[in-house]
Amino acid sequence: MHILVINSGSSSLKYQLIDMADDRVMALGVIERIGEEMGSITQKSNPDKWPDAKSVEHRVIPNHKAAMGLMVDKLIGEDWGVIDSLTDIDAVGHRVVQGGESFSAPVLVDADVVETIRDNIPLAPLHAANLAGIEVALELFPNTPNVTVFDTEFHQTMPPKAYLYPVPMDLYTDLKIRKYGFHGTSHKYVTREAAAFLGKPVGETDLITAHLGNGCSMAAVKRGRCVDTTMGLTPLAGLMMGTRSGDVDPALFPFIAQHRKMSVVEVDTLLNKQSGLLGICGLNDMRDVHAARKRGDEQAQLAFEMFAYRVKARIGAYLAVLGRADAVVFTAGIGENDDAVRAAACEGLEGLGIKLSPERNTTREPGVRRISTDDSPVAVLVVPTNEEMEIAHATQALVEA
Repeated sequence: MHILVINSGSSSLKYQLIDMADDRVMALGVIERIGEEMGSITQKSNPDKWPDAKSVEHRVIPNHKAAMGLMVDKLIGEDWGVIDSLTDIDAVGHRVVQGGESFSAPVLVDADVVETIRDNIPLAPLHAANLAGIEVALELFPNTPNVTVFDTEFHQTMPPKAYLYPVPMDLYTDLKIRKYGFHGTSHKYVTREAAAFLGKPVGETDLITAHLGNGCSMAAVKRGRCVDTTMGLTPLAGLMMGTRSGDVDPALFPFIAQHRKMSVVEVDTLLNKQSGLLGICGLNDMRDVHAARKRGDEQAQLAFEMFAYRVKARIGAYLAVLGRADAVVFTAGIGENDDAVRAAACEGLEGLGIKLSPERNTTREPGVRRISTDDSPVAVLVVPTNEEMEIAHATQALVEA
């Protein structure tokens, strides 16, 4: 079975074509600056065989329909093509950011699903492009199963005491204001991978999963099911991130609006795009923050300490929520590659059963690895995430069922 995984953003489209017989990525690509003056498409074909070979083309890409057509041309083209025709694609899996309370599992796309996703757009207006990608795919692949996989799905097992906000209940009943959580596809994938590494059934595994990248979230996973997560109604909540503030006093909104003469939209933009690491030290990439720290930049050092402190605090909170944990799992760009962040986040947690091995933590090895000491009651793992593969497997399971 060949499955095409599509992640449609507001001005970009990422895709992977995967051969499910051996989980081999046949092609992967990204189309950027859709709707702008000049766009681009970059594709790698058979990246396992030729990891450094890629095709890059610049052209005007007016909309998502044009982007999807360009993707198809690349997949079946003479130079970089990996299939003979569209009929070689057996199913299409779509990443959808917000499923609201409507979806607790992947679903086959039909007219009702499309309208329900449209109804949920007010909960995540910046991700309306997810629906645009689905609608174009239905035109291009009318006889091929299309499946939606939701970022919020994994978190739908949270109990009301975790997902409800202590605000008037009519805000929930009328407007569906509650914690939804995001990065669920990643948390679900690493949960399964961590359980396999530990040699335990997923349903008997308790974890704290930390997806740390430009966007960051953590989840408390009890017996393989999410019982709490850091992101909320929107991805702004929770941890400090590259440009997002994470949790702040809600009274900051009116205070900033009053004293800076800013609108609600402007304050929202400030907290989403001008805060986090960027707001503290002017840099939003942790690699750049480390470089500045080495030069003696005190603001960069502060940003690093604030970031790691918030991860550490949430580890402690989720240990309290779970009562026990088999492992703390680090994943995503920072989580997988930044030993300094992992060390700072775990520092001083020996009393909670977390003993990091400095040697293992600084050793780079592919795949899942343990970076805690052998006698650590709570294992600390690094698990590379693969959201596209998770979407592909969910799509395959639903289509075959």
